[in-house]
Amino acid sequence: MALALPSSLSPSRLSSFTSCGLQFRFSAIDRLPEPPTVAATRGTLVHAALEELFTLPAPERVPAAAPACLDAAVERLRTDPDWTGLGLDTAGEERLRHEAAVLVEKYFRLEDPSTVHPVGLELKLEVEVGGVRLRGIIDRLDLVDGELVVTDYKTGRAPGDAWARQRMTGVHVYSLMCERWFGRRPVRVQLLHLAEPVKIVAEPSEQSTQGLARRLEAVWQAVETACEREDFRPRPSSRCDWCAFQQWCPAFGGDPAQAVVDLERRAVEDAGQGTLLEV
Repeated sequence: MALALPSSLSPSRLSSFTSCGLQFRFSAIDRLPEPPTVAATRGTLVHAALEELFTLPAPERVPAAAPACLDAAVERLRTDPDWTGLGLDTAGEERLRHEAAVLVEKYFRLEDPSTVHPVGLELKLEVEVGGVRLRGIIDRLDLVDGELVVTDYKTGRAPGDAWARQRMTGVHVYSLMCERWFGRRPVRVQLLHLAEPVKIVAEPSEQSTQGLARRLEAVWQAVETACEREDFRPRPSSRCDWCAFQQWCPAFGGDPAQAVVDLERRAVEDAGQGTLLEV
């Protein structure tokens, strides 16, 4: 019996298929929940603080405004499951806030936000490319001399060359989505790695954009084939250290078929409806 295709995918989910097919299945098809992590929640907090910063009038976007922006972001996220699920005590929350504050401060070393003209913040787009419906959220879309520029914030360390290329592919996908949605190609895409801090910039061309669209179509066709054959294979790498699905991965002695069973069992137990019996 073939697996159901996802109705839509984010650029990161689609690229994850080429990194590890089994992880893609667990997250995009089986939709297994992933526990929140401090790193991911810290990234969300920094993104929210920078969004708050850009809601201010341009002259007020100064380093002195950053603490208030971070405070507002904390209040927005304090009831979010990714925050509450961490179960942080007071010291843990203060540490998280401090780490986020350091990253926001480093942002100001990369650009002067008072000179930036954003036309979209946390901008949600959904378009069809090569048969797949792509949905994504662009951190910031700027207007520079009448042209569009896509900006993406990264709060982790800048990766090595291989992962850097993959991350740039993700931001190029956002450029393609902008072109399909607005009818015009951004002149520049940029990753702002805040931890270093370092800025990585690229300029999409007609050739690179068409090539990317063809690659996305090929990846989606591979996803369709994998669903038809129920064939999603693990691809062990250094990224396995951060994978939430190790216990069900055959590369670590697990059984993929057990994943949904375990999830259903946990749901029944959490609902207080007794114990799920073996059949």
